[in-house]
Amino acid sequence: MSKNSFIIGAPSSGSGKTMITLGLLRALHRRGLHVQPFKCGPDYIDPMYHTLAAQRESVNLDPYMATANHLREVYSRYSASADVAPIEGVMGLLDGYCRDNGSTAELSRLLNRPVIMVVDARSAAYSVAAQLYGFRHFGQGVNIVGVIFNRVASPSHYAFLKQAALDAGTEPLGYLPRNNDFIAPSRHLGLSTEAVASFNPIVEKLADAVTKHIDLNRLLELTACESPLTYTPQKRLENKGWRIAVARDEAFNFIYRANLDRLQESGSLSFFSPLRDATLPDADLIYLPGGYPEFFLEPLEKNVSLRREMQCRAENGGRILAECGGMMYLCRAIRSSEGKTFEMCGILPTEASMEDMRLRLGYREIRTDDGFSIRGHEFHYSHLTEELPSAVRQISARGEETATGLYRYKNVIAGYTHLYWGECNPLSLFEETDGKDIYTKR
Repeated sequence: MSKNSFIIGAPSSGSGKTMITLGLLRALHRRGLHVQPFKCGPDYIDPMYHTLAAQRESVNLDPYMATANHLREVYSRYSASADVAPIEGVMGLLDGYCRDNGSTAELSRLLNRPVIMVVDARSAAYSVAAQLYGFRHFGQGVNIVGVIFNRVASPSHYAFLKQAALDAGTEPLGYLPRNNDFIAPSRHLGLSTEAVASFNPIVEKLADAVTKHIDLNRLLELTACESPLTYTPQKRLENKGWRIAVARDEAFNFIYRANLDRLQESGSLSFFSPLRDATLPDADLIYLPGGYPEFFLEPLEKNVSLRREMQCRAENGGRILAECGGMMYLCRAIRSSEGKTFEMCGILPTEASMEDMRLRLGYREIRTDDGFSIRGHEFHYSHLTEELPSAVRQISARGEETATGLYRYKNVIAGYTHLYWGECNPLSLFEETDGKDIYTKR
């Protein structure tokens, strides 16, 4: 287990968790420490920046999509060789899908790890005492060991905040000064290695500020944690020798690390680019994850050879699993927000449109008639122009049935939900129904 473990929480979204997390990751990395970052929740973008800052791939930990045992195992496995294992929280400390279920606070309790609070102080001073006191006493079972203030105007401003924290019983660890250069990374920058790398100068400035204004030595003293987590090792999947090809480029890059680990138990992984590769790898399963295909419509359309090979693979019973952006790629076409149509693979008899964009999001649980279930997360702005019949029911985190579908044509399974199969067997979807056109007919 890592020498230092802690969670970075905040009263609300927009408090500066990501910026301070990135500064801490790089500052600790500069010290020569092996830093293993994690992200609470289903988000794909923040982990890309964590990886940049820490020079080590960030891993998602989601209390809704995974069981407590699985979370402890994943956290233990990836932090085992690290000196420091910080976890960036999600939203406000107590914000979950139902009360604090699925929240940063719940993850803190499940992993028994302390919390460092990040408080936006740009329009506050001594009043933060009441805020900190409330979180310390309302969030039962959450061990808040310190606070870092963000957007602080001056050393004298910090003096007021420091006294407020002490009076609330929370140790002040320092602050990040107000700086217009410290802007959160764009949600659309996480499209390529080059785009993420362009944010590196800001990460460097954040690390400079963290080193100057935050007591890193005290932070490490407060978060020292040698106690291992208790969990039951997960049974590995049988290695059936499957060759699994995963799309990964600027257009398709929303991939949970635990999903790749699980797939690799069944065989071998290779990667390809629908933007650049002219042919598909020779594989038993093609996995098309989500991403931002809507920003790469012209190059996707121009790669005719790969689109035709994908369609041929589907018609001949090849196994294809596609999520969100990957599903959009399998449609007849994708319409841009301006209404221009770009041809895609033509496997699903509908179009995905970015016109009249409306956000659809939330946790989902897929349930099949034969008892198989898997959880995931839906997040997209596009919609299908022609609805297709779904083979399964999808249930929200509140237990309500949703209109989100999962579609099948031959051995193609596709839908908007980003699935998390870190502790189930996704291949069972194919093994039990190979060749049966049961989900949707064209």
